[in-house]
Amino acid sequence: MKALADTTPEQFIEGFFESLTARTVRGDDPESVMGRHYTADVVQVSDGVRLDRDRLLAHLRPVRRNVTSWRFDVREAVADGGRIAARLTVHARTRKGGETAIDVHLFAEFTDDGRMHRSHQLTRVLSPTPAGATESA
Repeated sequence: MKALADTTPEQFIEGFFESLTARTVRGDDPESVMGRHYTADVVQVSDGVRLDRDRLLAHLRPVRRNVTSWRFDVREAVADGGRIAARLTVHARTRKGGETAIDVHLFAEFTDDGRMHRSHQLTRVLSPTPAGATESA
């Protein structure tokens, strides 16, 4: 994973979530995954729910058990120093064959070495898009 200063905001966000998910799903030690991607005092607020390090660590377990494939489509991202605002869609498939797509509006602060320090996210589950239809931006 590249540092934010070495890439575009879009590539950084995609790389961050790709690395986090890949290391989680392939079974890397959860403490190691957390240490590489989050600061010890991380706080993430997702849809109004406050997640500290322990709650984020607990969230990795179902991801590890259930997710088989994933893709992150970063629609846009802007950075100001270590702060990033981004709009992305998370696509995932589960072991039971279910598919999901989630729109994420992210406002986050990262350290110089690429770890998330704090973030606020607003999400919404997207309805399936009929074959041949295009998603509006």
